[in-house]
Amino acid sequence: MSDPLANIPLSAIRVFEAAARLLSFTRAADELGMTQAAVSWQVKALERRLDQALFRRLPREVALTPAGERLARAASEAMSILRTAVADLSDSGEGVLAISTLQTLAVQWLAPRLGGFQVAHPKIAVRLESNSSVVDLVRDNFDVAIRTGEGNWPGLEAVPLFASLMTALCSPKVADALDMSRGPAALLDAPKIGLEAEWAMWFRLAGVRPPTPNEGQGALRFAAESQTMEIAAAQAGQGLALASPILFASEIAAGRLVQPFPVTLHYERQVWLVYPSERRRARKIAAFRDWLLACVAADPAIAKYEAQARPLAA
Repeated sequence: MSDPLANIPLSAIRVFEAAARLLSFTRAADELGMTQAAVSWQVKALERRLDQALFRRLPREVALTPAGERLARAASEAMSILRTAVADLSDSGEGVLAISTLQTLAVQWLAPRLGGFQVAHPKIAVRLESNSSVVDLVRDNFDVAIRTGEGNWPGLEAVPLFASLMTALCSPKVADALDMSRGPAALLDAPKIGLEAEWAMWFRLAGVRPPTPNEGQGALRFAAESQTMEIAAAQAGQGLALASPILFASEIAAGRLVQPFPVTLHYERQVWLVYPSERRRARKIAAFRDWLLACVAADPAIAKYEAQARPLAA
């Protein structure tokens, strides 16, 4: 079977992609450094080779035909892959590494370690942004993201880092006020911070019947992805909060936080490093991936708390 692209120059696809994306021959010409007549000629030549119209020429604009829309989607994806591949092949291991992650993970675990990455790779600058929503790495101009989930994101390569855990944490003052002889049931009447549904999961894992909404103490609540705020409230003595003991391991080790019971819930999720699959060989991404995995391997809290954790039975 003959190759349908054999008689179509890549330059024509490049011109068509720009014109289709901008819906303007004039703007495509400006972007490509060509004349408007040259863009029009390339598009007409492509239409002749395909024997069908790709654009409808209107008085002051152009619009894609159904065939043009179909080709535009494929051309846009192909040009994006080509641009990424060329950029990564010419990557010298320098430049800016843009990282997107969750606020708590950024503040508690990643940011304190990033200086080590820059010492090891002084030619790579780092731009770290925290965002609770899932970003489009290509559209939003990020190289990598660190996220929680199941690791099955289409088009992305996901590298597991550590488990997503949840345990009860509080200040030493709040811990001293607990009746430890009651075991985990001592937390039923204690002031709690966070979502009642998450506390119900923790109590079930501890073998304690969760309180109903009308029983026990009401919980202080914050917005989504708010472990940092919830733990700040817990450290201030306002109650017990549920959070990852991995992310707050230094506070636990220093005695600023207390884990009154070793009951640790393992969500059906992991923390992952993710990046576009076609960029796995980009030098700055490979350098960050290798450094990050070394950090995970060197963190004793990860092994300690992952061994302590267990999933909630169905």
